[in-house]
Amino acid sequence: MPVLSLPGPDRSLARYHESVRVVLLLLFAAVLVFGDTFKLYLKDGGYHLVREYQVQGDRVRFYSTERSQWEEMPVALVDLEKTQREHKAREEQIQQAAREQDEEDQALRELRREIASIPTDPGGYYNQNGQVKALKLADYQVITDKKRKALQILSPVPLVPGKASVVIKGSHSTYVVNEARPNFYMRLAKEERFGIIRLSPKKDARLVEDIAIIPVSKEALEERKQMATFEQQLADGLYKIWPEKPLEPGEYALVEFADSEDQKDIELLVWDFAVAPAAR
Repeated sequence: MPVLSLPGPDRSLARYHESVRVVLLLLFAAVLVFGDTFKLYLKDGGYHLVREYQVQGDRVRFYSTERSQWEEMPVALVDLEKTQREHKAREEQIQQAAREQDEEDQALRELRREIASIPTDPGGYYNQNGQVKALKLADYQVITDKKRKALQILSPVPLVPGKASVVIKGSHSTYVVNEARPNFYMRLAKEERFGIIRLSPKKDARLVEDIAIIPVSKEALEERKQMATFEQQLADGLYKIWPEKPLEPGEYALVEFADSEDQKDIELLVWDFAVAPAAR
């Protein structure tokens, strides 16, 4: 799943925004104290660094920042058109930078409010009508291929050579979302893989994934219908996840994959939900 390069308010980002803010404040303070220094262009290709200038008849009176004094020269020697054009462009650039900084500050404040609205307990969460709610962890089972007997899962899953299926009892989730591209949050206790998967219907159940266990090494190969998603890290251990494309109506689950290094134990955390169009 692609990870968006969207900023999150972690410590490095906070330091970055603070440093940019300090630079802008110093810049604006310098403008207030010393005035806005710009170039008064001459027709011979040269220029004077000035704080301001005035056209008085056939003379141009200007304050030289290089010599800290008022001076004047014939207006015929000054390229007023170029001076005005570049001075205006520089002012617009400063104003645009200030607007962009204001927008970044506002976005950062909104992001901090968003993070503050998410509980600190590890788990899956969903933003419903502006209110973040905890998702209920699903009870799932492992059905072995040999006895076809439903076994209540233990964590981690005991692997037996052959095949097994991870299923959730019931044909439909009791938790329904009415939007095709829902935003979920994952608060992780430790860094693990996670994603959104589509559940396949089985008799009175929904299939989370199939597991094939290699007889000799007893490694587990998992097969699941994982959806393409975007991720945004909001803070340490906190992520937002949403589908790249609209989800079709059906059964889905937000899943955290806690695999062991040797791939012999599998531990899943599953939060099931259904996607259904909102009633009109």
